[in-house]
Amino acid sequence: MDETTLLTAGDLRQLGFDRDDTLAAAEAVATHLAGQGRGRPRITRVLQACLRQPEKHLRHAVCGELARLLCGPRTSADVGALRAARVPNRIWGQELLDGATIDQFDVACRLPVAARGAQMPDGHVGYGLPIGGVLATRGVVIPYAVGVDIACRMRLTVFDEPATLTDRRRDRLRSALLGETRFGVGAEFARDQRRQHAVMDDPTWRAQGLLRELHDKAWAQLGTSGSGNHFAEWGELTTDGVPELDLPAGAYLALLSHSGSRGTGAHIAEHFTRLAKASCRLPREAQNLAWLALDSDDGQAYWQAMTLAGAYAAANHELVHEHVAAAAGLEARCCVENHHNFAWLEEHDGEQMLVHRKGATPAGAGVLGVIPGSMGDAGYVVRGLGQPESLCSASHGAGRVMSRKQATAKLTRSERTRWLERVGVELLAGGLDESPQVYKRLERVMAQQRDLVEPVASFMPRMVLMAADGKSED
Repeated sequence: MDETTLLTAGDLRQLGFDRDDTLAAAEAVATHLAGQGRGRPRITRVLQACLRQPEKHLRHAVCGELARLLCGPRTSADVGALRAARVPNRIWGQELLDGATIDQFDVACRLPVAARGAQMPDGHVGYGLPIGGVLATRGVVIPYAVGVDIACRMRLTVFDEPATLTDRRRDRLRSALLGETRFGVGAEFARDQRRQHAVMDDPTWRAQGLLRELHDKAWAQLGTSGSGNHFAEWGELTTDGVPELDLPAGAYLALLSHSGSRGTGAHIAEHFTRLAKASCRLPREAQNLAWLALDSDDGQAYWQAMTLAGAYAAANHELVHEHVAAAAGLEARCCVENHHNFAWLEEHDGEQMLVHRKGATPAGAGVLGVIPGSMGDAGYVVRGLGQPESLCSASHGAGRVMSRKQATAKLTRSERTRWLERVGVELLAGGLDESPQVYKRLERVMAQQRDLVEPVASFMPRMVLMAADGKSED
């Protein structure tokens, strides 16, 4: 470990920063000083001095916030109180949502920095903002309103081959899926098998200590997929024609994948959430919605890291599709992709806002996207209708109806097998907690958002590969 490497959370706890708020503030100080080229010894001395005599550092440009926390609790004037009423908002498919999800959305819409809100019909409880939650803010970005798996993404590649190829070339298609990607927590390629992509040469990796530390692990995981509801699957795309893709009516072989920025995005989310919580004190029910001012150093650093995670997630999918298609002896005809778990600078109501889409698909007028079903249900390619009340958003899937723990307690593998056999799906790997029964039926969700998107093609899975078990947030 070189001298400029950031102190770890364990290092800071050993120094005496054992509360969540002081630990996050100490990490912020260390990050700032490292960015100025200070080494570990110098950073350690500064932190120790602040810890010994915090009252002498209350007006310090770098350590002031940490010193205030060490001296005692903030005054009530420093606490971000929630609004008494929600900002303008709308909920789609409220009858499909449970009370806890609606309560979470209510808290988000009462943040003092909130401007607009929308909740999609596939929603369920998440960290901070519920899955399917869309929140526009003024001047601030909320790491947990973006999500842990930053820029989680859908990519659909259509091939100029008939859908019946899943039967006629089944062994080769199966081998391509199993051989050309990896799934699950910690999944990566050996050093001599690592994928190559220009995203790993992006100079942003060298712009922050955190990103420098993440670079090697990110490269090892490039072209792999996560756990939980992430998948890669062959299937049948049926359409009456999609002019935007120059795709005539027909039934085509297609490859669909869902994954994100792997451990890289998770580390970025956790790091900047700790910084946000240290500087933004909120009531207990809103603590996971702590924000960073976009014009602050930390806000700019998060935005930079989030943007890089988005490019990295897109590269992951590009490589999965490129390698799987090559192994199957196929050439792509066209592609549709979109991501969620991201924040965009957009204009709404004549004002620039930061729009967070946590498990929600961008659905601007004429914009194509993909909304998948479960491993045993059809999904859709959709065209956005640009509904302003939804902040031009739609659901990102069907949404869960039971937790992973409930799924493993209630369901059996034989029940799942019967469902998949009935609809003609071969499951190569996947946890019981991702069975079709744990999801809402996508048809019900789509019926609730007819004013948000219009389907232009359907996609039915035929061969599905997932991690053996899950434990991830959408």
